[in-house]
Amino acid sequence: MSSLEEPLNLDRLPSLSNIDWLERFSSGGCRPIGEDMAMGDSWTDGRSCSSSNSCVEDDDEYGRENFKWRRHGSRNGISSRRSKSFSTNYRVCGTVSHSQYLTDHQYKSYSNHRSTVSKTFKLFDGMPKYVKIVEVGPRDGLQNEKNIVPTSVKVELVQKLVSCGLPVVEVTGFVSPKWVPQLSDAKDVMEAVKDLESARLPVLTPNMKGFEAAVAAGAKEVAVFASASESFSKSNINCSIEESLVRYRAVTSAAKKLSIPVRGYVSCAIGCPVEGEISPSKVAYVAKELHDMGCFEISLGDTIGVATPGSVVPMLEAVMAVVPVEKLAVHFHDTYGQSLSNILVSLQMGISTIDSSVAGLGGCPYAKGATGNVSTEDVVYMLNGLGIKTNVDIQKLLLAGEFISKYLDRPSGSKAAIALSRVTADASKI
Repeated sequence: MSSLEEPLNLDRLPSLSNIDWLERFSSGGCRPIGEDMAMGDSWTDGRSCSSSNSCVEDDDEYGRENFKWRRHGSRNGISSRRSKSFSTNYRVCGTVSHSQYLTDHQYKSYSNHRSTVSKTFKLFDGMPKYVKIVEVGPRDGLQNEKNIVPTSVKVELVQKLVSCGLPVVEVTGFVSPKWVPQLSDAKDVMEAVKDLESARLPVLTPNMKGFEAAVAAGAKEVAVFASASESFSKSNINCSIEESLVRYRAVTSAAKKLSIPVRGYVSCAIGCPVEGEISPSKVAYVAKELHDMGCFEISLGDTIGVATPGSVVPMLEAVMAVVPVEKLAVHFHDTYGQSLSNILVSLQMGISTIDSSVAGLGGCPYAKGATGNVSTEDVVYMLNGLGIKTNVDIQKLLLAGEFISKYLDRPSGSKAAIALSRVTADASKI
């Protein structure tokens, strides 16, 4: 059995028991204390190959230290911007979050708006009012398919996703066709969609050869990726972390001359299929290097989907100490069904950019056991329920997910999509 085929040693992954921040969520930690009945510990004072980028290349091809937990605020003081206080009245006023079937047979989700929630309930106050969703399905999702998806299907999927109102759709990757044959038609896909308006259409470029090919095909935005795991970096892109950073400095330098924005990804931000638990300080180091070389945004990827809120918090805290929170995004895989929980705690810490994949497409050829990305439908449904704007038309999004799921001949990986389709089908019988 190769190292990549060995199961991840879950005993090495972070546990809630060793995280100082846990008491903030314990029953005692959330109990009103003192005369002001306020929550004593403040929230973090906030100011992404993606998690499954498979771009191994040859030169001739396309290319346990502990991070000290920092506590903000004092037990007896009321924190500043991210303070969360509770009065003795925990009652939530207004209509309970729900979905309602409309007379025109459209299923629309409704939620409590912040104005309808009792002002004494502050749990969601620190979250963003708008979240930018980066759709990674056409690239990060389809790169893991066993069978090659025709170019025409990829193009139509991108078109449908753009029509949903998604602001960013990652189209493809200019990677080695030898190692990732699923993306061997990158040039044709990019040329077919490059003139689409109303959305940014980045592509993955692991080296200068990929970058030059992407620019020639009409790409106006690119992405690079590095791993926080030395072992995964060598197995995924055939070089060390430092060697990969040298490559990306060349790409970002060339992109700057052409005024092309570059996004950075950090894979294995929580755990690695080879090394197990990844120290938050290692993630922070790689993220800072990508930021310093000019990446306008850094997406932090849980490549194998082992993250929980208990491990996401210290990782984000470490990265936020060296990269402004407004330049960070999160990218979760749903292997253990924790993605939405992880996204929620990320929002509470100030993150306002979320990567997701339509119909939950995805995985990672170089991370055995990794399942699909968190589905875009599930993320949008949750954000709608929180009263957070995305400007995404969930009806059109459901149709896009249905389109690619039917082609792949399997059920959607989105629980929200499956549930909404059942309700719509049942209602049509009435």
